[in-house]
Amino acid sequence: MASPGSPALPPDEPEPRASTDPVLVRRAQVARGVAIASRVGYGLLLTAIVAFVIGALSSFPGWTVTVTIVGLVAACVILPVPIVLGYGVRAADREDRGGGSFH
Repeated sequence: MASPGSPALPPDEPEPRASTDPVLVRRAQVARGVAIASRVGYGLLLTAIVAFVIGALSSFPGWTVTVTIVGLVAACVILPVPIVLGYGVRAADREDRGGGSFH
């Protein structure tokens, strides 16, 4: 319970330690980067799928093939990094909470 003179933190507000601990600050930065890269990668994958469907319905004009290939290649290059780093961030958070590892 908070003392009468200090404001209580909302439930979704991080604890004050998170803003001063350099490891937690860096982990939050990596998590933000992971979220952005994931959105970009999955967006490219969705673009490739949509272009493929449009191409399949219209006898595969050249632009649909190009968009499909570029989207797939870019997604394959971008997505592995945020997937691996995302697992790392979640594992570090779980370890900090005392959850241990999968082993």
